[in-house]
Amino acid sequence: MKLIPALFFVVFVTSASAADWSRYENSRFGYVIDVPPAFAGEGEAANGDGEVFRAADGSRLLRVYGGNIIEESFESAVNTAMGYATEAGWSLSYERVTPSWASYSGTRNGQILYARAIALCAGQQFAAFELEYPERDVSAMDPIVERLVGALKATGGGTGC
Repeated sequence: MKLIPALFFVVFVTSASAADWSRYENSRFGYVIDVPPAFAGEGEAANGDGEVFRAADGSRLLRVYGGNIIEESFESAVNTAMGYATEAGWSLSYERVTPSWASYSGTRNGQILYARAIALCAGQQFAAFELEYPERDVSAMDPIVERLVGALKATGGGTGC
């Protein structure tokens, strides 16, 4: 019986890499990102910072958001975010923080978290995504993660910058 869900997932991921992705653009913070096929948006947040997207079967979650940096730097803001992730029970196994981008990932209860952030507005703001998915799907999700990382970009059109 486990073969049928696995086959479904392989078909989903194969078609996801070939199908048209949609694009989410955030005018408040000035960033864009591609959204995988079969992920449905829940509507932009009331404050305009981003949106949550879920896979149809509910096993994958993509959060996309921007924010103002209140810490002393982008790097400090990312370190704070990683601290919150650890407090929420994520066991981080990968961390890479630079002045202009950062990525980290970890596991919790059979799930994987992959997070990516980029500095915006000369380091005064950021854009980020967090992708959660089952550990069993890590190999199949690698191309999705790669596409998301490459697609998160500044548009230069944010407000308050």
